[in-house]
Amino acid sequence: MYTILHLGLGSFHRAHQALYVHELRQQGDTRWSITGGNLRPDMADTMAALQAQSGAYTLETVTPQGERSYTRIESIQKVIPYRDDLADLIAVGADPATRIISFTVTEAGYYLDARNQLDWTTFADLRADLETVKQGGAGHTIYGGLVSILRARKHNGAGPVTLMNCDNLRHNGERSRAGLLQFIDALGDAELKAWVEQHTSSPNAMVDRITPRPTPDVAERVKAATGRDDKAALMGESFIQWVIEENFIAGRPEWEKVGVEMVSSVDAFEEAKIRLLNATHSCIAWAGTLVGYEYIHEGTQDSVIRRIAYDYVTDDTIPVLDTPEHPSPLDLRKYRDVVLDRFSNPAICDTNQRVAMDGYSKIPGFIVPTIRERLARGESIASVAMLPALFLVYLQRWHRGEIAYTYQDQAMDPAAAHAICASVDPVAAFAADPVLWGLLASRPQLLDALRVGHARVQLFVKNHLG
Repeated sequence: MYTILHLGLGSFHRAHQALYVHELRQQGDTRWSITGGNLRPDMADTMAALQAQSGAYTLETVTPQGERSYTRIESIQKVIPYRDDLADLIAVGADPATRIISFTVTEAGYYLDARNQLDWTTFADLRADLETVKQGGAGHTIYGGLVSILRARKHNGAGPVTLMNCDNLRHNGERSRAGLLQFIDALGDAELKAWVEQHTSSPNAMVDRITPRPTPDVAERVKAATGRDDKAALMGESFIQWVIEENFIAGRPEWEKVGVEMVSSVDAFEEAKIRLLNATHSCIAWAGTLVGYEYIHEGTQDSVIRRIAYDYVTDDTIPVLDTPEHPSPLDLRKYRDVVLDRFSNPAICDTNQRVAMDGYSKIPGFIVPTIRERLARGESIASVAMLPALFLVYLQRWHRGEIAYTYQDQAMDPAAAHAICASVDPVAAFAADPVLWGLLASRPQLLDALRVGHARVQLFVKNHLG
């Protein structure tokens, strides 16, 4: 029996990775199971419900046509209650039976700047976590938590382990590994670094399934359909995809038997997902919020918002992902249409609040690469520039306290964001922000495109609201 220790028992993990392990177990391969817990005292009610239900819960899935189905997932065999010292998580991570440590902490939870360097200046919690670990305490960022676990594993002689990133992050395995090694360097623990380099691997992966935050009506439908009172029930779309590089140092489940694509490189899949899906998702959330929509499907069904998203993909993104020199193995136009169909699903009720979060991570990660590549080729960025222009107008609303919900952004320095919005020329200040743009900051072509986009967004909002 082998264990996958998962850090971060949020909705996405439970609708995605846990389902694949469950399906494999349903086929009779029970060699692998999941033990899970959180690095921080998050989701107290959900964690309590999972513990009370011995890790089991019900997943509702919904097709774009509104067809619902229900699956009782039982792959999480042990739920570890939160403790500040992480003792129980560390013990599982240091057990030789644990062969994979996987994690979902959101894109912003990796603290990486545009050059894939840990941003010690911006993130006080990262600096504090480093000091905690230096003093012998358990870390609560992904890096501090992994260091605490891997130190114990090394001490126990528990053998190699795969570190599997399951977040929406380009080159997620490579980048989280780089962040981890930088964190270890900052600790000054050369012995641990050598052990990690020799005894761990970090495959890149592409993950995809829209999973809204569960609302009370999910549990009500689960009760009506199954008869179960399930306080950990959740809902996701019927579409699901997982593509993983074949880079496991200590074995893995036979995921290919349940639909996972095991490949030598995830690059093409990853770029399509991040640029055609993730960036479009954020575009629709920012635009929808500006005109008063609550849900993603409302914005997707709005002809003007849909056109902004469609043009971004068609005019600027597909041409840099599918070239004569490097043709894409995917049908990107078909993928675009499938994405917009998925986003139009009214049954998902995915909120703009959930999708709009973390813009300060999403612009550098999802949108800047297309801008950079278009500019390098001397091509227009008119369509792609609409996305950051939408975010700027959104940010200005936030600055004035006019967003109808709480905006969350782990990578944003609120004081710096307020300063941009309060400046004499907010567009120029926005275009000059190195956190968002890296080496593109203040480029004349970028600034010009953002000015045009900002004006278009303001006109769109004015026309829409009358």
